[in-house]
This record gives sequence, C-alpha cells and structure tokens, in this order.
Amino acid sequence: MQIVSLKVFCDLADTESFTKAARINGVTQSAVSQQIGSLEQVFKALLIERSKKRFRLTREGQVLYDYSQQIIQAYDGLVTRLEKVKEVISGTIRVATIYSIGLHDLPAYLKIFLKAYPAVNVHVEYRRANQVYEDVIGNVVDLGLVAYPVRDAKLEIYPLRQDPLVLICHPQHPLAKSKGIRLKALCGQNFIGFEPDIPTRKALDKILKEHSVQVRHVMEFDNIETVKRAVEIDAGVAIVPQGTVLQEVSRQTLALVPLEGGQFHRPLAAIYKKSKVLSLAMKEFLATLRGQAADAKQGAATK
Repeated sequence: MQIVSLKVFCDLADTESFTKAARINGVTQSAVSQQIGSLEQVFKALLIERSKKRFRLTREGQVLYDYSQQIIQAYDGLVTRLEKVKEVISGTIRVATIYSIGLHDLPAYLKIFLKAYPAVNVHVEYRRANQVYEDVIGNVVDLGLVAYPVRDAKLEIYPLRQDPLVLICHPQHPLAKSKGIRLKALCGQNFIGFEPDIPTRKALDKILKEHSVQVRHVMEFDNIETVKRAVEIDAGVAIVPQGTVLQEVSRQTLALVPLEGGQFHRPLAAIYKKSKVLSLAMKEFLATLRGQAADAKQGAATK
C-alpha cells in the first residue's frame, strides 16, 4: 500500500467522482477503481457503497478517510520540511482563477515568481467563480483566485488587494468627458452587466440599490472581455475593476470615469482548503501575489 493510493481514495471521497479523482491524480478512471479495489483487499472491507443514485463511504471507508487525511497531511509536512532543509523550492502548483484575475492580474506576478523559482511548475485553469470554489474544496487544484471571497468553513481566505471600480463608456459618450461622476448620474442609462450569478454582479447590484440607482440592463455576460467589447460599440456603460481596462483606455477605445461619493473597490483573494499543507512553493507564490499586489496598488495611485 502506498500513500498515493490513500490520496486517490481521499480525492474520490471529496469529489464523489471517479472522473475528477482521476483528473486530480493524472491517472485513468480504471486506475482509480483498481487502487480502491486494492485498498479494499488490503483492509478486507468494503469502503464505498457504489450506487447510481448516491455515493457514500461505508463505516470502514469513513474511518480510513479520517486516518488517511492525517497520514497525507503528515507526509506533505515531511516533504515541505525536507524542501526547507535542502533550501530547494520546487514542485507543482495547481491554480484555478476567475477570468478577470487570470487575464489581467496574474500574468505579471506569475512572471516574477517563475523567474525567482524556475523549478516550480504552475498550472493555471480559467474558471467561473463557483467552479473555482468547487475545484479548491474538491482538491482538484491547490489554490483559487477569486473576487469578493465567500467565507466557507472548509476554506482559508488569503486577501490580496482592493481593485478600484470605475465607470467605462464609449469615448464619444456624453459621460466620457467627466472627471468624476456620482452613481445617481447612471439612473436610466443603458447598462452592460455581468450575469446574475457572478460575484461582481451581485456586489454591483447591492451598491446600486444602496444608492437608489436604477439602470437599464441591456446586455449580460459571464466575463469581463465581452463586457468591454459591448461598451466599445457604445451599447451601454459598465462598472468594472480599473485594472481590467488599462490597455483599452491607453488605446482610447474606452473612456474611464472615476466614481465619486464613496469607496468602491473589488476585493481580490486567494483561497485554499483548510486541511491543505502548503508547500514552500505555494507559500512563496502567495507571498509574491500579495507583495507585488501592494506594489501595483501603490504604483497605480501615483499615476
């Protein structure tokens, strides 16, 4: 019996999916089934109740899961300690990120990190916010990058920075020449928004409601890039994180107008499972994200 078999078993229990467990461990579904079968032979007990309607651990399976979690955490701690002794930072970091962070925030920090730690392999996947949480809780990835982090008993939240929210519009739009506007000026405007289940959309709806502002939602999208394209053709205005539109503003395909009358920011954070033992590589990656984010924020303030 190997620790890898215990990890496969725990991943299967967490995800309740042979497909996901296979994906996490880079093996086939058949290999997952074989390893579970081997564990059942070793312990002479049925570990999983296999049913089309429900996935459930048996009493013996629950005991094995609880102890396996402890063994895996101890092993991960051992590996991290040995890395520290050898002063070598290496390994693989699996990251799931929402599109806006992955496209606009992460690349610069990733470049800095990989230059400092070339022996680390960072694998990045772009996902919707709800999928990022599912992947982190299910151990599909090590870290998740999200906006407006949601508290969960299973997760640790690692705050990164606050990204200012700004209004964007077509350069010929009547609001484009404003040096700053209050939210009341948006009443009745054609508005390009995110889909209702997107965290940034929920936060914007709350802000507009608190300021008694009613806009006319004419389009809704699930990603920032499509929102920007719609504003570029003058289909309406939008409120977006400042860091996501700097290129378009510099090319003058979009106009940026600061919001007045309050502190309007989008919090960014990394999330990881509380039971996860962070490797040295993961700790350094998080430190890079937070440290560089602070520098970026200060740099933006001086522009």
